[in-house]
Amino acid sequence: MNRRLALLVLPLLLVVAGCTAGTADDDPAPRPAAAERPSPFRDCATLATAPTPTSPGSGTPTPSTPGSDPTAPAAGGPALPDLTLSCFTGGAPVALRSVAGPAVINVWASWCPPCRKELPAFQRLSERAAGQFQVVGVNSRDSRSGAQSIGEDFGVRFPILVDQGEALQRELKRNAMPLTLFVDTDGRIRHIDATGALDDAQLAKLVRQHLGLTVPA
Repeated sequence: MNRRLALLVLPLLLVVAGCTAGTADDDPAPRPAAAERPSPFRDCATLATAPTPTSPGSGTPTPSTPGSDPTAPAAGGPALPDLTLSCFTGGAPVALRSVAGPAVINVWASWCPPCRKELPAFQRLSERAAGQFQVVGVNSRDSRSGAQSIGEDFGVRFPILVDQGEALQRELKRNAMPLTLFVDTDGRIRHIDATGALDDAQLAKLVRQHLGLTVPA
């Protein structure tokens, strides 16, 4: 009797095993390590080159005078700190004061929820800048793999400097994250925003208010 029962049960066990067992080919390929993947960010080679204003889509230079908006503050403000930071993509280190303005500099980290929330808006701002200003990121106190994954997942393409020791925040005496600097053509900081995650409308308003520039729709 036991032998007959075993003969009946054995095929059922084989069917169940066949449904649950997989092969090596069924497993998804592991994601390569960050160091083995190309950086999603642009290199920093052009950061010292002043933006060339253009009409959106036309490629034609258009006059633009930062600070010409009557709502913009008078020229002045502290200079960017005298710091040299590495570029995420490698190459020569970048003197922060060599970054040509106007510029919007966003300090962020992958572990910071409001940073992740606003990064797509900064990417769109960089695309809408129309050569009037440049958008630069400073990745602070973060892992390379975390920063790269965020760049890949959120489609962030603007240049990223690396500040693992929070030197910029210490120089500015600001502990908040995210932190956004609005810098004029003379390398002077017109405004530092630490109010939390910024959206498209807020960024456009701040660029107009502190740099005297209009962000194309």
